[in-house]
Amino acid sequence: MEPTIFEEKPEQAFLVALDTGEYDVEASLAELEELAHTAGAQVLGALVQKRESPDKATCLGSGRLEELIQLCRNVEADLVIFDLELTATQHRNLESELPCRVVDRTTLILDIFAQRASSAEGKLQVELAQLQYQSSRLIGQGLVLSRLAGGIGTRGPGESKLEMNRRHIRERITR
Repeated sequence: MEPTIFEEKPEQAFLVALDTGEYDVEASLAELEELAHTAGAQVLGALVQKRESPDKATCLGSGRLEELIQLCRNVEADLVIFDLELTATQHRNLESELPCRVVDRTTLILDIFAQRASSAEGKLQVELAQLQYQSSRLIGQGLVLSRLAGGIGTRGPGESKLEMNRRHIRERITR
């Protein structure tokens, strides 16, 4: 009996763009599709919303967000790629609403660099860029993420998970 070789299925991605009139959305989406292919994703489709500016909470309007949720479920998307840089709040809100992972253009580009880096120095430079990008997007959830220490003189809110993550990233960047 021959051993079975499992081929990794490419991630199924859906592209999202916001047309604010500042740039050519079609050209930008075509470039984003090429980036997605380079990263190893199969693009299932795209959604464009015309707005003056991104919604502060989710980037998209509520109607378009509902449409995106249904599209992702219908095509069984693993990933939604936004053609702009999402804020930490937008990213968190979108991940909680959508049935799949969410990345923005910058994260996608950093992922491609990480895949392509071959030298030790190149890998370190990519990791540094990823850590710097992540550090500006860390957000906490209040006391839910606090670690309480026990014992006399050590009671209190302790170090939050957010503070631990920031400290870990700062230490790794320093190294």
